[in-house]
Amino acid sequence: MRRAARFLLLVCLTALVLLVAPAAAQAAGNDVGRNLGSLLRDYAGQIYGGIIAVVGLVFLLNRKFTELAMYFLAAILVGWLVFSPDQVADAARAIGRRVLP
Repeated sequence: MRRAARFLLLVCLTALVLLVAPAAAQAAGNDVGRNLGSLLRDYAGQIYGGIIAVVGLVFLLNRKFTELAMYFLAAILVGWLVFSPDQVADAARAIGRRVLP
């Protein structure tokens, strides 16, 4: 009788796992393309920040503070345009609504 109870418990647990596992796998959001894109975007942001820092250091060492400030402003603008196009689109729509009634 003890073996039959264990077997019945095992069958019930297996059935429960088979019923719940597909829903859990779908809820986890296994979207390889989106995950890879997010990872590459993070790497690109880190590389971009490193390049900005190195070139900014060159301006700083040469004591070209005005050019350094302009470079950082341009880098921020380009970074904003490249790394958050949805915010740029929202800002453009808002400006368009204000300018064009």
